[in-house]
Amino acid sequence: IVAMSLSRTIETPEIGGVQGPEPAPRKHVLDLDDFSQEEISAILESARSMKEVLGRDIKKVPALRGKVVVTLFYEASTRTRVSFEEAGKVLSADVINISASGSSTEKGESLLNTGLTIQAMGVDTIVIRHPHSGAPHLLAQHLDKVSIINAGDGLHAHPTQALLDLYTVQDKLGSLEGMKVVIVGDMLHSRVAHSDIWGFAKMGAKVVLSGPATLMPTDLMRTSGDLARSSFASLVEVDTDLDRAIEGADVVM
Repeated sequence: IVAMSLSRTIETPEIGGVQGPEPAPRKHVLDLDDFSQEEISAILESARSMKEVLGRDIKKVPALRGKVVVTLFYEASTRTRVSFEEAGKVLSADVINISASGSSTEKGESLLNTGLTIQAMGVDTIVIRHPHSGAPHLLAQHLDKVSIINAGDGLHAHPTQALLDLYTVQDKLGSLEGMKVVIVGDMLHSRVAHSDIWGFAKMGAKVVLSGPATLMPTDLMRTSGDLARSSFASLVEVDTDLDRAIEGADVVM
C-alpha cells in the first residue's frame, strides 16, 4: 500500500476515482530526513485510499499507465521487491525486474553505468536496493530523467519500510503526535531504525532508542549530529536501560 502511495506521490494525485490529498511534487525518495510532516501525512492518507483499491474485485487503477518502473536489486529481497512489483502492476505500470546476479554487474559494469543504460532505455522510475550506503543518492545525482526510490541502501536508510511502520502504527493506534515510540536493538547497523527515527520524530512522536551503548551511533545521540541540530531534537532520546526506556511506551519496536 505504501509503495503504491509513493508512486502516486511522484507521479499523480488521482487514483482510479479514489480521491485523497495531493502530495507536493517529489522526484526522488531517498530517505525521510528531507520529508516534511505534510508530505508524510499525505502519503499515509494515500495509503488508506489504496487499501480500499486492494479490497476491490479488480485490483487495477490507471494511475501509472504508460510508465515503466525498474526494480534494480543488488541484494536478496522477498517482501520489498514483491511489494514494489505488485504496486507497479496495480497502478498499471510496466515493471521490469533486474537482479545483480545475471546482469552486466557480473561482467564488471558499475552501478552508475547500469543506471545510465536503464535511463537511456526510457524508464520512468528506478527502485534500487544496494549493499552500499549512498547508492541511491549516487543515481539521483547523475540521472536527470528518472525518479529514484530507495528500497534499502547499506546501513543507511530504508524509507519505504519506515513509512509502512508509520502507517501501521497510525492505522492501529491513531495520531502519532505525542506518542512514545521505543526502538530497541542495534541502531548502528539498522537502516530501518535510521529511517524510523526520522519518520516518527517528524510526525511528532517522542522517540526513545534503547540498546547497548556500543551499538548506538553517536550521530543518533541527542547531544550530537543532525538530529540534535534539528527542530525536533527534543523528541529523540537514548536510554541504554531497557526497563526504564519502555516505561509508558505506546509502541515498542
